[in-house]
Amino acid sequence: MQRGSEMEERPETELISIPATPRTTSTPEILTPSGLRSPKSAPKSAAAAGTAGWTPTSFISPRFLSPIGTPMKRVLVNMKGYLEEVGHLTKLNPQDAWLPITESRNGNAHYAAFHNLNAGVGFQALVLPVAFAFLGWSWGILSLTIAYFWQLYTLWILVQLHEAVPGKRYNRYVELAQAAFGERLGVWLALFPTVYLSAGTATALILIGGETMKLFFETVCGPQCTSDPLTTVEWYLVFTSLCIVLSQLPNLNSIAGLSLIGAITAITYSTMVWVLSVSQQRPPSISYEPLSLPSFSASAFSVLNALGIVAFAFRGHNLALEIQATMPSTIKHPAHVPMWRGAKVAYVLIAMCLFPVAIGGFWAYGNLMPSGGMLNALFAFHSRDIPRGLLAMTFLLVVFNCLSSFQIYSMPVFDSFEAGYTSRTNRPCSIWVRSGFRVFYGFVNFFIGVALPFLSSIAGLLGGLTLPVTFAYPCFMWVLIKKPSKFSFSWYFHWGLGWLGIAFSLAFSIGGIWSMVNSGLKLKFFKPS
Repeated sequence: MQRGSEMEERPETELISIPATPRTTSTPEILTPSGLRSPKSAPKSAAAAGTAGWTPTSFISPRFLSPIGTPMKRVLVNMKGYLEEVGHLTKLNPQDAWLPITESRNGNAHYAAFHNLNAGVGFQALVLPVAFAFLGWSWGILSLTIAYFWQLYTLWILVQLHEAVPGKRYNRYVELAQAAFGERLGVWLALFPTVYLSAGTATALILIGGETMKLFFETVCGPQCTSDPLTTVEWYLVFTSLCIVLSQLPNLNSIAGLSLIGAITAITYSTMVWVLSVSQQRPPSISYEPLSLPSFSASAFSVLNALGIVAFAFRGHNLALEIQATMPSTIKHPAHVPMWRGAKVAYVLIAMCLFPVAIGGFWAYGNLMPSGGMLNALFAFHSRDIPRGLLAMTFLLVVFNCLSSFQIYSMPVFDSFEAGYTSRTNRPCSIWVRSGFRVFYGFVNFFIGVALPFLSSIAGLLGGLTLPVTFAYPCFMWVLIKKPSKFSFSWYFHWGLGWLGIAFSLAFSIGGIWSMVNSGLKLKFFKPS
């Protein structure tokens, strides 16, 4: 009897423990312009009423459960926990379902590895031995190692900050900058370097891809070719047309196959270039002493420009949040887990490409390295020693890599175009509007490349101007969003690292401008025929 009375006195709500979880909005799917389905947030009326709206688990409350027997309660509570784990707890912007970056959210760790590898390895690796020619062995390897681990840490920061605020995903670099620095200041600080990095890289890829296509044709055709060859500008136009055709793929997830091709070709031609260089006999007058210039100021500026080339070798941070935005995210399976898993694999492979190219290239050519980089050195020293088929294959792989890299670096610009259109019209872009934006962007880059043909030679200046995106801003964002204890080690470390990145950015930009002016804007990545 005593035991029975205790059971009767116990409140009904104590018979079962229901964890307190935030109320969430349901996420019905809508059809996007490309035919994919994407989640859509709840209507604004529910939010305006001060409630989160009805959810599939809102009826499972203690009051509802009280008249039901214990076995049924356990079933319903388990179902509630499952639905809350699977359901997306993030507030979703309906406009994101119409934009290329967030239109499809079925990415995974494999896609993250492909995209990061495609964005992280490219033509900029071929000019690293040029930087070693001015820095020498010790400072060259030291600067490359420090830059690699520094940018790997800032990449981890960006991955963690993607969902730093509960219920909010920062799908783009500029959005995270606005959250950290404020609406207006964030746009001013992040918009120019990210757009400059995306559009400037796309223009440089058109120049390099067109010139490489010309070299490939001349290598394959040989002296027996009787047809009238295309001019360099015409090859630029051919390459641009191919880029525009491939750019019709609708969103970032849809180019995962292209990113895989770009990653494979980048690894292959990077390995071929340094293996072919090391396997040949070195020039007799080779020296490994850093290049000396007549004056101290000239030497200092050349060293700064070389460090800017090293910084430019590590690009792609302006795409990290965009790549992570293509992944689904729940409480049980947050997006940062597959993103970081794919990024770690990608950057191990990136290190296996960059370090051998830099060290092997400098060992093979020393300070005789031409300003155009490894392909120029192969052409200048071993054009008769290396079989024509291998040279042609190397050039073709570079073309494939440039075509795929153009797509991933242009996707943030496509996203900006379509965001402006959808915000004004409140409807998704049609296929024709989307195609028109991409054709327009491709030919704008083509005309810039024709008007500024020296753009591909100023890697040091590009590295200096875009360095804050990779090395400085993520450190500031960590402090402003995570808010570590003031004057703690983390507070000092991130502020110091960020300001050091800003100082390097100014110094490398000055060195890049000096190098550009001193060379008379005549440097080329590839030797003109």
